[in-house]
Amino acid sequence: MDAPKPNTATVSFRAGRARFMARVSMTPAGLLAVGGLVSGILLSTSVLVWSATNVARRRPLASAILTRR
Repeated sequence: MDAPKPNTATVSFRAGRARFMARVSMTPAGLLAVGGLVSGILLSTSVLVWSATNVARRRPLASAILTRR
C-alpha cells in the first residue's frame, strides 16, 4: 500500500520591511487529528459557558439583584 501524500499549505505576509513566510505539510491522518482536537476544544468551551451561567438560569431574580450592585 502506498503512503498517503501530505497536503501542503504556504502563506507569506509582508508589511513594510518585515516579511513572514510559513509552510505546513500534513498527512490526512494529521488533519483528522487536528480536526478532532479543535472540535474537542470547542465542545469543552461550550460546557464551560453552560456551567458558568448555570446560576443565572436557575435563579434569575438573584442574578438580577447581584448585577445591580
